[in-house]
Amino acid sequence: MNDPAPETANNPAFHQFGEPVIGRINRLGLWTLYIKEVRRFFKVQTQTIWAPAITTLLYLVIFSVALGRGGREVLGVNFTTFVAPGLIVMGMMQNAFANASFSLLGGKIQGTIIDYLMPPLSTLELLIGIVGAAVTRGILVGLAVGAAVWVYPGAELRLAHPVAIVWFGLMGVILLSLMGVLTSIWAEKFDHNAAVTNFIVAPLALLSGTFYVIDNLSPVFQTISRFNPFFYVISGFRYGFLVESDIGNNGHAVLWAGIGLGVLNAVFLVATYLVLKSGWKLKS
Repeated sequence: MNDPAPETANNPAFHQFGEPVIGRINRLGLWTLYIKEVRRFFKVQTQTIWAPAITTLLYLVIFSVALGRGGREVLGVNFTTFVAPGLIVMGMMQNAFANASFSLLGGKIQGTIIDYLMPPLSTLELLIGIVGAAVTRGILVGLAVGAAVWVYPGAELRLAHPVAIVWFGLMGVILLSLMGVLTSIWAEKFDHNAAVTNFIVAPLALLSGTFYVIDNLSPVFQTISRFNPFFYVISGFRYGFLVESDIGNNGHAVLWAGIGLGVLNAVFLVATYLVLKSGWKLKS
């Protein structure tokens, strides 16, 4: 009675009794969650991918006209070229945050949070799936914004240090994705999410040196700026295009900034994992 049926005994599509179906990593479940999150924002790609490109282009037009008159140069290049990399990575980070901060919050509000908690996924797999989708959206937005900026008159971008572009871009979107997951866990309504966006993410992004170099600030505000992780993301990303940065006088300062962002993301990853594993505001 315990022997497998003849039609299933030698069929590779079926598993023998006692044979584990899911290994140490639930690859199928993780991939399914990732695809679900990607499809969620891709169904409205006009709003989630292309609209940020148009918004960033408007930023570029406005600030180029307002601050770039008279052939103004910053870090040895015209103002449009200076500001373009910061706008690209800022759009990437903000949209990564928007995607990650909606996942669990939307489930709590709509009553579908069980769809995230019930499947046989570990805490780390759940976190990787949500963050991975947010990073994907950030990268797609970066490509769309980059394409728009590339054809903009006056913006001369060249891939001087592709490694710096990739590293600082990834560090930025991962950092904001983790912040988004923490916000999604903590928030109980969309107003809470909007509060974090308006009072934390937006000020840190706009006061990060996207539109200026911090050498123009007073010593006190220069010090404050150097405690802003967004400053290092944007300046490091800009370094990949211009080989110039206001982080320091040489490439070693940019290297240490990249290492520091990696450490910061590792700390955020551990903190987010522990909060998610505890089930705080998710299982109660």
